[in-house]
Amino acid sequence: MLPALDDAAVGRWCRAAVSALSGSRSRLDDLNVFPVPDGDTGTNLLHTAEAALAALEAARGSAEPAWQVIARGAVLGARGNSGTILAQLLRGLADQLADAPPADGASFAAALQKAADTAYAAVADPEEGTFLTVARAGGEAAMAAVAADRIELADVVRAAADGAREALEATPGQLAVLRDAGVVDAGGAGLCLLLDALVTTVTGIEPARPPLTRRPARPHEHAHDLPHQPPAGPGSEVQYLLAGSDDAAVARLHDRLAALGDSLVVVGVDTPAGREWNVHVHTSDVGAAIEAGIEAGRPYRISVSPLAPVRPPAPVAGERAVVAIVPGDGLAELFAGEGARVVTAGPDGVTEDDVLAEIIGSGAADVVVLPNDPDLTATAARAAERAREEERDVAVVPTRSPVQGLAALAVADPTRRFHDDVITMAEAAAATRWAEVTRAAQEALTSAGRCQPGDVLGSAEGDVVVIGGDPAAVSCDLLDRMLSAGGELVTLVVGPDTVLGDAVCAHLSSVHPTVEVTRYDDGPRDIPLQVGVE
Repeated sequence: MLPALDDAAVGRWCRAAVSALSGSRSRLDDLNVFPVPDGDTGTNLLHTAEAALAALEAARGSAEPAWQVIARGAVLGARGNSGTILAQLLRGLADQLADAPPADGASFAAALQKAADTAYAAVADPEEGTFLTVARAGGEAAMAAVAADRIELADVVRAAADGAREALEATPGQLAVLRDAGVVDAGGAGLCLLLDALVTTVTGIEPARPPLTRRPARPHEHAHDLPHQPPAGPGSEVQYLLAGSDDAAVARLHDRLAALGDSLVVVGVDTPAGREWNVHVHTSDVGAAIEAGIEAGRPYRISVSPLAPVRPPAPVAGERAVVAIVPGDGLAELFAGEGARVVTAGPDGVTEDDVLAEIIGSGAADVVVLPNDPDLTATAARAAERAREEERDVAVVPTRSPVQGLAALAVADPTRRFHDDVITMAEAAAATRWAEVTRAAQEALTSAGRCQPGDVLGSAEGDVVVIGGDPAAVSCDLLDRMLSAGGELVTLVVGPDTVLGDAVCAHLSSVHPTVEVTRYDDGPRDIPLQVGVE
């Protein structure tokens, strides 16, 4: 049991929250009918929590309080109505706890209640039966526990989580749109997951809860007394960050946006460059909403999304596609030339949303995903799971390198039964041993000995087996080692140094004349050579 929440505990909670939201994202999206039934509440909450965690990771080693770091990350990275309210709640907690000793039960209860109050204040027209209602109930339950002399941190966070869950179950009785759809409020459900993650962090025991699913809609005896949300009309969700402003200008912006639309949330946070705000509104006048931001300061990271839910087109039966994740433009052209749809990893990597968009965009009913990197297999798997909910049959072949992806793609045959084709592709990938030549970025102890920055490293299946100074010598040694166990076909993906490719091909021709060689140029800039041996 933790007696108080110090910075390390706050970090563990943040990671647990991201994990909980990631696992429940699809279910939360399915619950989302208020304020707009656009099915993205889980996605927005997860994106916001991930932004908080990313800020915490970036500040590792800093003396800045963890509460303050995650609040800033959440505000600057918040997405959507629910994400922006979550960011405000975290900022409210930070306002109370960032410069204080580690939070015990009493101080956390007071901070949670105060944070819920500030979240209400940040929303222009708060509705009951929503995220805000659940947050307030959690704060009140925590304060009630303290008043009853249950002041241990574990008792307080359990009370907050239980109180929030009780309020969540009551939300269909507060909003007719929830009752009619047979759901609880999606944002409130997400907050319950976060509070349960906090209970697990503090106590080490995960609360047992019923699953978050739709339930049969039932008529309410006082249905005429419940507020109905009108269906989403033409309009858009407008969101941006605002810098270079002050409180007076933001107050004027708030009033102007309130007249232009609804679901207005404005949350401010201090950053090293000065105070910034996350501005969110639903409006039919996008231009005026952005113009208001320009008049108030410097809006940036502007996003505009249609409010009406956009359903993906139905998959085409019998159509098949291969989606490949690749690390650079050169390989993108190579995989595209072989018939794959390509997701190119940028400086920030690849998200499951990127992969999902390519799967859905293919229009195919049957899709194979090639992650081509062991670190991206889980991302591809999550995207595949979400695509299956859209009636796609998706299989992930866990390729660990682009050369394994090329081997799998080479045997793909759309005339086979889909699952037989997946098996064949997986077998081809598994039969391809992979290796690569890179340069060491820092001193390290490897399986082949200690390397220094700038050393050339030859790795087989992710394990360093050769260290040297000359890329050609290391590459040839690496290939000799791999071919000593046999091999009929060698695939080479050569980076910018075509001379290295020439040297390796000459070596193979001289020393291994019976081996068939396939060479591709324009490989990733930071990997001089990638090798596949079948």
